[in-house]
Amino acid sequence: MIESHHTLDPEATLDTPRPPVRAEVDPARRRVFTAFSLGTLLVGLLVSGLTSSWLDFRYDASLLYIGPLLAIGFLVAEQLTIDVDVKRVGWTISFTEIPLILGLLTAPFEVVLAANLLAGLGAQVGRRAATHVVYNAGVMCLEIAVPFAVATAVQRALPELAPEWFGPVLGTLTSPLISCAFALAALHVLGGAMRVSAAGRLSVRTLAVGLLNTSVGLIGYEVAKSTRWGWLLVALVAVAVVGLYRAYSGLLREQRDLEALSDVSLSVARSGQAAVRNPSEPEENTTSVSEWEPVAERIREQLNATRVVLRLRLDPRGEVSTLVAGEPLPEAARIAGPHALRDDPLLQLPGSHVRSFRTLEAPDEVRRALRMRGAYESLVVPLRGASQLLGAVEAHDRVSRWRGFGRADVRLLHTLASHLATAMDNRRLLARLRHDAYHDLLTGLLNRAGFREMAAEELRAGRTAVVLRVDLDLLTTVSEALGYTWGDRIVVAAGQRMLGELGPEVPLARLEANSFAVLLSDHTEEQAHAVGERLCEVIGESYPLDRLVVEAGGVAGYSSSAPSDAENENDIDTLLQHADVAVRAARNAKDVVRGYAPAMGQVFLRRFQLVTQFRQALDTGQVEVHYQPKVALPGRQVVGAEALVRWWHPEYGRLDPDEFVPVVEATGLVDALTSFVMERALIKVREWMDRDLRMSVAVNLSVRNLNDESFPDRVSEALLRHDVPPELLTFELTESSVMEEPERSMPVLRRLHALGVVLAVDDFGTGYSSLAYLRTLPVDEVKIDKSFVLGMGTDLSDMAVVRTIVELGHSLDLVVVAEGVEDDAARDQLVGMRCDIAQGYLISRPLPEDRFEAWLQARTVKARGPKSETVLTLVH
Repeated sequence: MIESHHTLDPEATLDTPRPPVRAEVDPARRRVFTAFSLGTLLVGLLVSGLTSSWLDFRYDASLLYIGPLLAIGFLVAEQLTIDVDVKRVGWTISFTEIPLILGLLTAPFEVVLAANLLAGLGAQVGRRAATHVVYNAGVMCLEIAVPFAVATAVQRALPELAPEWFGPVLGTLTSPLISCAFALAALHVLGGAMRVSAAGRLSVRTLAVGLLNTSVGLIGYEVAKSTRWGWLLVALVAVAVVGLYRAYSGLLREQRDLEALSDVSLSVARSGQAAVRNPSEPEENTTSVSEWEPVAERIREQLNATRVVLRLRLDPRGEVSTLVAGEPLPEAARIAGPHALRDDPLLQLPGSHVRSFRTLEAPDEVRRALRMRGAYESLVVPLRGASQLLGAVEAHDRVSRWRGFGRADVRLLHTLASHLATAMDNRRLLARLRHDAYHDLLTGLLNRAGFREMAAEELRAGRTAVVLRVDLDLLTTVSEALGYTWGDRIVVAAGQRMLGELGPEVPLARLEANSFAVLLSDHTEEQAHAVGERLCEVIGESYPLDRLVVEAGGVAGYSSSAPSDAENENDIDTLLQHADVAVRAARNAKDVVRGYAPAMGQVFLRRFQLVTQFRQALDTGQVEVHYQPKVALPGRQVVGAEALVRWWHPEYGRLDPDEFVPVVEATGLVDALTSFVMERALIKVREWMDRDLRMSVAVNLSVRNLNDESFPDRVSEALLRHDVPPELLTFELTESSVMEEPERSMPVLRRLHALGVVLAVDDFGTGYSSLAYLRTLPVDEVKIDKSFVLGMGTDLSDMAVVRTIVELGHSLDLVVVAEGVEDDAARDQLVGMRCDIAQGYLISRPLPEDRFEAWLQARTVKARGPKSETVLTLVH
């Protein structure tokens, strides 16, 4: 006969001749099936009684061994089955027709019926599969009664025309057809559906296999009956055929198991591809329970189980999700919570092996757990990952009416569990890698890549997006004083404040260091401006760190994909760049929030061009050195000049130093600029010395020069190369440049001072300007900032500041230089204060080399100095 376990719908499974009907389907259908089972039993008993009364029972001594042999034959026939898969339909081939035709040929009806019922129902009880005894008993009665009635009717109707075996053959063929018909009827009662064509094909295949088994049994009977030692020959052939069938069945089972493993792997891979989420989603949301439904259903089909339950830890918090394939799981068995796998007696699984539980053999707590699940047998295997228990797989009650789960099922489930555990581990690893690829490790926010992905998706969807960049202004001294870990804590706190203000639905990213980006969908620029102000206010609040309170600020800039005065911008990189330009514009303008304007881009493009073209400008002579003279007071002798850099750009014309020098300093090209100016200045000093003029030149230094430990060596080499005394070279430095990194700048200053060069503090009075600070610096001059000198004539406080600086400098044996002298009154006041040197437009503007030489000749007179050197005195 043929037994099909093809799944027709989620709640009905066909298994001819006796289908499983334990599914928790509609209670009304269950009641109908119960009535149908009782009807089947009554019909079977009625037909059996009529057949028994119609046939004459003849007792024979041979029945004492024929009956048990037939029972053994029916039992063996049910045990020796071959499972064949054709596409999505599984066929179970058994040999029950063989003992049936032998019974028709050798034994009375009552003996064959008793043997069949004893073997069938006894095997069900022994296999604890007695779930539908009423239905099965009725079908078993009909499977024997109808063949005997048909065989007897044929023999009596055609006693001379048909051979002796013709009636039993026809009767035997009715048995699988009856079982198939009742199975289809049971399926219909349970709400299943099977097309007429499919039912017809099933009947034809059932009849074909039944005819083959009947022929084998008849031939064996005839050979054993008519040939001496024929029974031995039949036995040998039967053993060989059974062995061949079993081997073939094993190969088919292995093939199906491999296909199942392949299907499960493909299902996991497809669900993994489908699990690619939005980068803004948390890592734990990268997997959903529904993605595992094909996996659970495929395992159920392969094990031929009534139900497969997957209990998976998909939530990092340890919550257990339950997925059921097949019969619905009773609500009481849907365990949850982080300790669900530990508390359930069926799921307390040490190791990684499959455990089998049966109601008749299990301890009380396991039996209660099985009953809670509505199951009589269960295979349970844990899903163990590399470091934790990921879940468990349960298979409940094999569909077969005879057999429970066997060794092959245990091996398959163990292998499937290993594959699933590996797949889950891989999925978690991929999820973490994907999460780390799109998120900042410090703050947990999106990183630049994740933000770009999110914003690009919004732009592709045609939505208007505003990119808002927010920079946290945190003093570097905080990290230096407290350590970078404390600085990181402030960055994390700022990110959390902004996240709390925006809400989790608004994408927020940390781009780098103290810079954040916000994606505002369908916002106007006015709304973005308001959001930027709120965020800057939030992150500008003080940060309490243990016993300390750290102050910080914020500045923001934004750029919209739909600006009002330009075409729509759909490039996220451009929007980020524009937002960055707006931030720099806000910082330069001392604003809190600025929106991007196209003119800003031109300004920063110009700065970029200046940076890229500066090195070439040095080599091509576009950069020149101008000199502004310095005169001693009160004698007005020209004692030196300050070397000032000027750049004549071929496209932009004359560039103000305030425009390109900060850009050059920020990009690291200031070393080349300082070396250029120092070389030109030393060349000029050497020329003056060759003319017996003793004049010094002052060169400005930047922060980078003071942080360069090799700078004093380069200065020493240049002085030797040009043969210039070190006292004729002056380096001017600002207080802020020294104090930015004093631990690095102070050693450099001491080495320069040891060389003999003159060190001057420029713009004195605008920085730290404390006596204690000035005493620690190895300097020789102080230059009063021109803002105080210019204000002396109108502001008495400025005059007091200048007087104080002059007195302070002299008390420390320092030369005092006043810059910004533009009128005679200021010069006279400085003379009265005993200031040493004056510099400013009253004397001369900065001049190119040739004009400076002409100025020296036109406005000075030569005189012999105390060392027979020529000195220049300014003409009145």
